[in-house]
Amino acid sequence: MHILFLTDNFPPEVNAPASRTFEHCREWRSMGHEVTVITCAPNFPKGKVFDGYRNHLWQTEEVEGIRVIRVWSYITANEGFVKRILDYQSFMLSAVLASPFVRKVDMVVGTSPQFFTACAAYVASRMKRVPWVFELRDLWPESIRAVGAMKESKVLDLVEKLELFLYRKADAVVTVTNAFRENLIRRGIDGQKIDVVTNGVDISRFKPRQKDAELLARLGLEGKFIAGYIGTHGMAHALDTLLEAAAKLKALPDGDRYRLLLLGDGACKAELVTKARSMGLDNVVFVDSVSKQEVVRYWSLLDVSIIHLRRTELFTTVIPSKLFECMGMGIPVLHGVAGESADIVQQEGAGIVFEPENADALCDGVVRMFEDRMAYERYRSKGLEGARKYDRKELAQQMLAMLEAVVDDARGKKPLAR
Repeated sequence: MHILFLTDNFPPEVNAPASRTFEHCREWRSMGHEVTVITCAPNFPKGKVFDGYRNHLWQTEEVEGIRVIRVWSYITANEGFVKRILDYQSFMLSAVLASPFVRKVDMVVGTSPQFFTACAAYVASRMKRVPWVFELRDLWPESIRAVGAMKESKVLDLVEKLELFLYRKADAVVTVTNAFRENLIRRGIDGQKIDVVTNGVDISRFKPRQKDAELLARLGLEGKFIAGYIGTHGMAHALDTLLEAAAKLKALPDGDRYRLLLLGDGACKAELVTKARSMGLDNVVFVDSVSKQEVVRYWSLLDVSIIHLRRTELFTTVIPSKLFECMGMGIPVLHGVAGESADIVQQEGAGIVFEPENADALCDGVVRMFEDRMAYERYRSKGLEGARKYDRKELAQQMLAMLEAVVDDARGKKPLAR
């Protein structure tokens, strides 16, 4: 089977969509399937093309047996709604124009978070007369409303109609949470064609390891209890809460033992750095995004990982993929996200759940993790045990079985044109 996969994020980018897509495609390739990925020049989240790449009309490379075609797009930082829409739409157009040059395709997969990539997948599948699958990673445009990135308007209403059109036209929909599946069913989408394949972890790479001594020394973190956030610094993440918690930790009689490490970039990064300086938070260390190969070294520094999103109904339906990376490395979590992901933390016993945007609760959680060593070790061992249920290799096989069923069904109806 030849799978054409459309995504606007792919390694060397290190965000969750890039990692999921690459790890799934790598497994499908190892099982003998041909995989072609159409993506853009790596630039997320700073909006700057990575070293060694150019924003050309067409460039190709091979990554662990995966053919990767990189097409031109309008590149901008992950900030500013209008510019980001131009970014998304330019990739959509380029991906559509590139897809006819990929021959003998059996199916097309388009992945969100933003669904303009799914639009491109739909068009490409119609041109090739093959089935297509919508991989739903985010309820977009509902997430735009949730973070207040755009005021209510007829434009958002039209975008939502397009979203529903794509769900209906897809031969199958793969969601990353059960809550997303339930949302679609409530909105009239046939539940029989919706499968759930959660995010997971590459347990061959994310596994327990000693703290990186060189990094500890370089960052001035030796002998400190380190709570860290690794990921995008965006509107959805409400990382002001972490700074408020850092101020509370600093004010404790033994506050000097605690450090907060924030690694990543995003629309709110500069503002957070400025605010931390103005608050005199010398117990907060900011680190820019690092490569996929390097990020595990930084994970190793953490005694506890902080996962956090704004307090809004929409985010009760998401499962941050970093949760599984923490579990795989045996790092207990302080989980400031309500809903389905909080249920996983509690069911697996991987850490402490706290109310989103509650700095007092976060501060208390950090202190509890330090002081109650028995509980800490229990969270650590339970997380490692639970991570095996979310092995990316097995999840990739689960999704592949669904893709094969879609192709078999299409072939049963009529011969596929290539």
